[in-house]
Amino acid sequence: MNETRVKVWDGWVRLVHWSIVILIPTSYLTARAHKMDLHMLSGYTLLTLVIFRILWGLVGSEPARFMTFLRSPFAAIAHLGHVKRDPGPDRELTHNPAGGWMVVVILSLLLTQAVTGLFVDDQIFTRGPLAQQVSGATSDWAGWIHIRLINVIGIVIFLHIAAVVWYRVSLGHDLVQAMMIGSKPMPEGTRAPKMGHPVLALVLLGASAGFVNWISRFG
Repeated sequence: MNETRVKVWDGWVRLVHWSIVILIPTSYLTARAHKMDLHMLSGYTLLTLVIFRILWGLVGSEPARFMTFLRSPFAAIAHLGHVKRDPGPDRELTHNPAGGWMVVVILSLLLTQAVTGLFVDDQIFTRGPLAQQVSGATSDWAGWIHIRLINVIGIVIFLHIAAVVWYRVSLGHDLVQAMMIGSKPMPEGTRAPKMGHPVLALVLLGASAGFVNWISRFG
């Protein structure tokens, strides 16, 4: 069967993906080193990108939209069973059903991690910009979540990487290459997904950055 390369991931999705790959260890290491100015800057950047990715998942490129790739949990389980029995080539124009749920889980965890950080007041190294807007008990609760959630995020990221390796080694699906260059081989004649307009992406990214900058000034 003749194949042609089809664009499945726009530059905005790839920008968010690989930026998060850098920002998660940056946030962790700067916190461990008590470099809180850099930690907060990394957190603000991460929150900006997560908000943008959520907005882009609502109105952006077709493969990036949640309504395109998010299917029922039963569909995700069925997908894993099917590819294990009959791998075949990768023919998804977006996230597969299992990968779609992983995206939602990771974005939810990162959003929670970034938002709780806004309310943290450790009374030693730093104070989140919204810490003074809530009670001390609420700030302590946010700090408790913020400190411990990174362990959950680490476990989920490990599972994500393990799944990507499994798809590559066992099924021959190179998910990393597609996320790096934005395209993958598909049967000739495959309809190319509709990509979102770059002006819309810039507006959403600017709005996300402006919103986070506004929040940061509360402190």
